[in-house]
Amino acid sequence: MKFAALARSAALVTAVALIPATTAGIAQIDGRAGPEFARLFATYERIKASYVEPVDDEKLIRGAIDGMLRSLDPHSAYLDGSDLQRLETMIDGNYSGLGLSVQMDDGAVKIISPFRGSPAMEAGLKAGDYITHLDGDLIYGGELDEAVSRMRGPAGTSIRLTVFRPGRDEPFDVTVTRGVIELEPVTHELAEGNVGVIFVNEFSRDVGADVFSAWETLNQEAGGRLNGLVLDLRSNPGGALDEAVALSDLFLEKGRIVSQRGRAQGETYVFDAESVYRGQIAKGVPMIVLINAGSASASEIVAGALQDHRRALIMGDRSFGKGSVQTLLPLGRDAALKLTTARYYTPADHSVQEGGIEPDISVPQLSDPDLARRARFVMRESDLRGHLVNEAALKDEEMERDRREDPRFTLTAAELEEQGIEDYQLHYALQTLRRTKPSALAQGK
Repeated sequence: MKFAALARSAALVTAVALIPATTAGIAQIDGRAGPEFARLFATYERIKASYVEPVDDEKLIRGAIDGMLRSLDPHSAYLDGSDLQRLETMIDGNYSGLGLSVQMDDGAVKIISPFRGSPAMEAGLKAGDYITHLDGDLIYGGELDEAVSRMRGPAGTSIRLTVFRPGRDEPFDVTVTRGVIELEPVTHELAEGNVGVIFVNEFSRDVGADVFSAWETLNQEAGGRLNGLVLDLRSNPGGALDEAVALSDLFLEKGRIVSQRGRAQGETYVFDAESVYRGQIAKGVPMIVLINAGSASASEIVAGALQDHRRALIMGDRSFGKGSVQTLLPLGRDAALKLTTARYYTPADHSVQEGGIEPDISVPQLSDPDLARRARFVMRESDLRGHLVNEAALKDEEMERDRREDPRFTLTAAELEEQGIEDYQLHYALQTLRRTKPSALAQGK
């Protein structure tokens, strides 16, 4: 895929645009930052002349770029080579590997989420796990590209991961057999009682159209009599802003979906219903949206829009809290900056930055046997070093409410397993839709 086409595809970042740097803008930077650049070049020259070993220019320049971007926020980054290839893979391609979304977190490879149905999920790997060794080799402090490259490989081959799971005293080994990872952004199933479930695994290209197709299939399977719909956005780390707008527009007929506000005039936009799809699907059908701490950016746009318009009941755990927009700025043919350029706001003018989307009904994932031990280590945007601060100055207790124990939820994972319940949050959502009269739940009018 050509770089320009890749940039237009808008995957894996909240929003992507191509913005050329103007000569006037560069001149302004030169005029204002002369002394600072002088220090930078002095440091460069001193390293070249005096460091104990020769250092090539590429290493120093890349280090300076990475350092500048790391000083801004956790989501701004320089992309080239394998980074852009991974972006391309997540947009269009399939690959052989484990089926993990990972990021570097203070020198450690952290799992953002395993893909549904992937070898990683079947092996029991979870969001928030840290991979410390691959086949016995320590990878802490290394390069993310190298770790990703080693985890990929021919289908049918195996690799041994050493995993540290917050809440457990000791790391443990997991052997995973690689498979062909076919990226399926949207899957669906018809549950008992004619309740449809649509799983949105990522916001890559055509997610809105895929959800529309899933709805039509479910409605046909139910003989045109769906009694409820669950939209599952759990552990969905986000993606394209355009697709989040399109998905929200499927379920809304009027009003604001989301707005983004940046420092530059060209980075302030509003997105309204009826801009992508006319009318709404599932009109009159009670609806629940499931979220958790792994639901970020585009997932939060959808959940926030449907919550503010009272179109759906939001259920699960407080979301991640990534309320910023990243723009892809090309640097030549084969490199780009992924730069934070704006914040986004829900229809009720609520910024989810740091605080996330608070569910209408908090439901813990009781089927996770490590829930109690892991609760103290759940990571969200507010825990990331250098994150943007919410302009509303959220108080810590507001973001910690969802970690308090709820006396309604006392079953253990073992007790749920005996009852055949593997996913308690989904089970609770389905039971709610089966037991509640349509007029009592948020629904399209």
